Amino acid sequence: MGTPFVSDTEIISLEPATGAEAWRGSVGDIGETVAQARYGWPGWAAQPLATRIELMRRFANEVRKDNDNLAAMISRETGKPLWEALSEVEAVVARVEIAVRGYAERCAQRKLNNGLQGVVAVRHKPHGVMAVLSPYSQPALIPAGHVLPALIAGNCVVLKPSEKASGTAEMLVNCFHRAGVPPPVIQLLIGDRQHGLDLALRAEVDGVLFNGTVQTGIALNRKLAARPGKIIGLEMGGNNPLVVLDTPKIEDAATVIVQSAFAGAGQRSTAARRLIVKSSMYEPVIEAVKRIADRLICGAPFDDPAPYMGPVIDNGTADGLTESFIHLLSNGGRAIKHMVRLRPGLPFLSPAIIDVTQVKDRPDVELFGPLLQVVQVDDLDAAIAEANHTRFGLAAGLIGGTPQEYNRFWANVRAGLVSWNRPTTSDLPAAPFGGVGLSGNHRPGAFYAADNCAYPVSSAELEQPRAILGTGFRA
Repeated sequence: MGTPFVSDTEIISLEPATGAEAWRGSVGDIGETVAQARYGWPGWAAQPLATRIELMRRFANEVRKDNDNLAAMISRETGKPLWEALSEVEAVVARVEIAVRGYAERCAQRKLNNGLQGVVAVRHKPHGVMAVLSPYSQPALIPAGHVLPALIAGNCVVLKPSEKASGTAEMLVNCFHRAGVPPPVIQLLIGDRQHGLDLALRAEVDGVLFNGTVQTGIALNRKLAARPGKIIGLEMGGNNPLVVLDTPKIEDAATVIVQSAFAGAGQRSTAARRLIVKSSMYEPVIEAVKRIADRLICGAPFDDPAPYMGPVIDNGTADGLTESFIHLLSNGGRAIKHMVRLRPGLPFLSPAIIDVTQVKDRPDVELFGPLLQVVQVDDLDAAIAEANHTRFGLAAGLIGGTPQEYNRFWANVRAGLVSWNRPTTSDLPAAPFGGVGLSGNHRPGAFYAADNCAYPVSSAELEQPRAILGTGFRA
C-alpha cells in the first residue's frame, strides 16, 4: 500500500498506513503552467524586496492557521507519526525568517568607492522561472526550503511534488495564494516522474532545484549538460557513515545512533546507513543500541500511544528493503536485529540491524529505510577509510573521541554535513545543506539556498562620463 494511482489525467495518493485514499488531483499541463509563470515573472520581479518578504511572512501566518490540517495531511500521505508531522509544519514556519536572513547575507547589495574611477556595485538578479522538484520524505519542509528563497529573490516557481505527497504540496501552495502571492508566481504541477523531467527540460524554465534519488538527479544533470545557462541544484541521498570511538556515555551514544538511523523510519537523506564501531566499543554499544531499538514503537500516524516511527512509503519499498537485508545476510552478514514485516499487506517494518563486517563488496547504495549496517574497525584511521568507502558524501558523524580526533575526522571525512555527538539527522536550517560526490553538485541549500536563486551582477558606475585617451593615438 501507499503506491499512488497514476493515469494520464489523474493522480491518487494512498495512505501507507492504511491503503486508503489520501488525496486525488488532476494531472497538470506543463506548457500552460510554465507560460503562466513567465507571464507573471516581470511583475513579481519588479516588486520591492520588502513587499516580497512581507508576503512570505503572511505565508507563515497562513501555515500557522492551517497547522493541524497540514500536519494531518503529511501524516496521511507519508505515514509519519503526527508528532513528527507537527514538527515539520513548525519548521516550515521557521524557514521564512531563515530565508529572509539568508538572502540578506548571501545577496546583499554592495557598493565600493573606487575614487576617481567611481563606484563598483554588486547587485543580484533573479533567474526567472524556477522548477522545484521535491520528494515525499519531508513533503512540506523540503519544497518550502526551495520555494521561499526563490520567491524572495524575485523568481516565479513551478512546484512539482512527488506523486506520493501531492496533497501536502497543494495545501502549501494554497497557503501562498491566501497570503497574497499571485497565482502565476507560485504554481503546483501535478504529475509523475516524467512530468518532472519534462518540466526541467523546458526552454522557458531558467533553473531547477531538485531533491530526490541519485538516479533521477544524474538523469537531470546529463540532460541539462548542454545548457549551461540553466542553473541546477541537486540535493540527493547518501550512504551516510556514523563512527563510534571511545566514550563512557554508552546509553547516550546508543540514543544518538537510534535517532540517526531510525528517525522518520530511516527515510531521511541524512539518516545513518552505516555504523562504524571501534572494536573495543563494539559489544557495549551494539547491546545498548539493540536494547533501545527493541523498545521502539512502529505504528500508524494517529496511534495511541504515539509511535516513534511509521511505515515506509509503500510495499515496493518495504519489499526492496527486506530483500536487501536477506542479500546481506546470505553474503556473510550477521543479524543483530532482524527486519520483520509487522502488518500483512502494509509497509510496516521493524528497525533492522546487521553486522556486515565480513560481507565482501558491500553494495554502495542508499537503502532508504530502517536498515542499519554495522562494521567493526580497529582505530580512527580505519574508521575514516571505511567512512569514505562510498561514492556518496552527504552526512557523516562521529560519536565519542577527543577534540583532536574529531578535528582529524572532520578534516578527512568526505561529506557536506559533519556532526559530533549529535544525530546525523539534526536539522540545521541556519547552515548550508548539501553534499559531494553522488550526493550533490556543490550547490547547498538551507541557509545558502539564496545562492541558487539569484546571480550577482557587477557594475562600474560614474554619475557623469569621464575618460581620457592613452597610448596609441595620433596627436
